[in-house]
Amino acid sequence: MAIEFNLPTNLTLLRIALIPLLAIVFYLPWEYSNVASTVIFAIAGFTDWLDGYLARKMSLETAFGAFLDPVADKLMVAFVLVLIVQAEASATLAIASAVIIGREITIASLREWMAEIGQRATVKVSALGKWKTTAQMVAIGLLLYKDDLFGLPINLMGYWLLYIAACLTLWSMINYLSAAYTTLNEE
Repeated sequence: MAIEFNLPTNLTLLRIALIPLLAIVFYLPWEYSNVASTVIFAIAGFTDWLDGYLARKMSLETAFGAFLDPVADKLMVAFVLVLIVQAEASATLAIASAVIIGREITIASLREWMAEIGQRATVKVSALGKWKTTAQMVAIGLLLYKDDLFGLPINLMGYWLLYIAACLTLWSMINYLSAAYTTLNEE
């Protein structure tokens, strides 16, 4: 089977390529590095939406793209959470980030296992998973930006939204594990 490099797949690869660029900009000794990091992260988030939209709209869905898209998402989220925790070390931030990263690893592994036994649909993306992702992405954007904006405490808002995302993360993980457990017990 040949790997197809179409526009959606190239957008996914761009998202992966943005990871080292974001790291470089994040650590630049420049007063606007937080703004630039946030913009890069927002571009990555936009490419995530756009590659899926284009793949469906233009019938360009491929097995490689279906594999690569969640990998790119998880790489970006885990990497940026590590950057944020390293820059603003706190136990609460580290715990919320560890919950999110741990869930991503657990559910990715569960999906792979369920696919191997022909039960991939059991752990398909749910509405709760989409809410979790939205909360997580907005929280990360706020934490990257971190400066107050129009009198709003952006960093504090990012912390709270990350805690909400961590709670949604645990809830969605429990739902996925429960669905997998029920399916496995029926067999």
